[in-house]
Amino acid sequence: LPSVSVVIPARDAEATIAESLDSVLSQEYAGSLEVIVADGSETAAMAALVRRRYPAVRLVPNPAGRLVSGINAALRAATGEVVVRCDAHVFLPPGYVRRAIETLERTGAANVGGRQLPVGRTWFERAVALAMSTPLGAGDARHRIGGGDGPVDSAYLGVFRRDVLDAVGGYDPFMVTADDCELNWRLRERGGTIWFDSGLEARYRPRTTFAALARQYFNYGRWRRAMLRRHPAAVRTRHLAAPALVAGLAASALLGLAGAPAALPAALPAAYSAVLAAGSLAVGIRRRSLAAVLLPPVLAAMHAAWGAGFFLPPRPPEEPSRRGGRSDAPWRSPAGAVSCPSAASAAEPARPARRSEVRGRAARAPW
Repeated sequence: LPSVSVVIPARDAEATIAESLDSVLSQEYAGSLEVIVADGSETAAMAALVRRRYPAVRLVPNPAGRLVSGINAALRAATGEVVVRCDAHVFLPPGYVRRAIETLERTGAANVGGRQLPVGRTWFERAVALAMSTPLGAGDARHRIGGGDGPVDSAYLGVFRRDVLDAVGGYDPFMVTADDCELNWRLRERGGTIWFDSGLEARYRPRTTFAALARQYFNYGRWRRAMLRRHPAAVRTRHLAAPALVAGLAASALLGLAGAPAALPAALPAAYSAVLAAGSLAVGIRRRSLAAVLLPPVLAAMHAAWGAGFFLPPRPPEEPSRRGGRSDAPWRSPAGAVSCPSAASAAEPARPARRSEVRGRAARAPW
C-alpha cells in the first residue's frame, strides 16, 4: 500500500480541529499514514490543543495565515506517496482514505474526490446545508448535488498522487479561494483525470451566520473570477448565473430610479422571488426539513454575494505577510521533485503521526 500524508490547513480552528483529527486518525487504512497540520492561527489556542491531545501529529508554521499557503506548507513537510487533503471543518468517515486510494489506483486518475455533505446543527446552518446541496445553490456541481462516478472538472478536497501534484507545481499561492479548481484545471491541462467517486463522502460544517456566509460567497465569486482570468476556457454556465442575476437586479433598480413604468423594474425581482419561494418549498417537502423556511434569504445571500464578488477584481495576498513570512517561498519535495510554492519555514522537528501510534490516543470531542 502507498504511504499517505493527510494535510490539514487550519487557522484558529480549535472549535472543530479535534473532531477533524479524530476522524483522520480513525481511518481504516493498513498502510503508513502521517498527519500534518499547517497552523496559520492568530492565537496559540489551536496549536496548544493539538500538541496536548495529539502529540504525534506534526505541526508546521503557516506565517501567511492563508489556506493555500497552509496547504503548501504542509506539502513541504509531507513524505507520503499519496496526499489526502482535509480541512479543519471537515470530518472523514473511517473508510475514506482506503476507498480513495483504491479508486485512484483503479482509474489512474491524478486526483479523486467525492461528495461534500454539509451538516448543520442550528436552524441557520441546516438551511445553508440545504442550499449548498441543491441545484438552486450549487448549480450542476457533482460534488455538491451528487451524480454518477466519472471524470469531472474539479473535485472536493482531493486525494492526489504526489508525483503528479509536484509536476504541476502544487497549489498556486496567489489564489485565496478557488485554489482547488485552479489546480485541477492545470492537472487536466497536463492530461490528468479528475475523478468523482460517488461513494466518497466527507462531512462539512457550514458557516454559522449570514455575515460569514456572505463573506465566504463573496470571496468565492471574486476568486473564481481570478481563476477564469488565468484559464478562460474553464468558464461554465453556472459561473455566470449569479453575476448575470446581480447585473439584472442592478439594471432593474436603475430603471426604477429612472422613472420607468413600475411593471418593468419589478419584473426580474418578482420572478426571482417566486423562483426562490417555489424552489425552497419543493426542497423543504422533499427533504422534510423545516429549515427550508430560511432558504430564500440564504440563497439570496449566496447568489448576491457570489455575483458581486465576481465583478470586483481580487487583490494579491499581501507580501510580506502579517507575520513577516512569505507566501511564495519555493520548495522542493523530499524526493527532489519540481519546486512548488509554499509559505512554510522549516517543519517543526517531530516524527509523523502514524495510525498505529495514535490509535486509541485521540480523545473524542464535541463539535
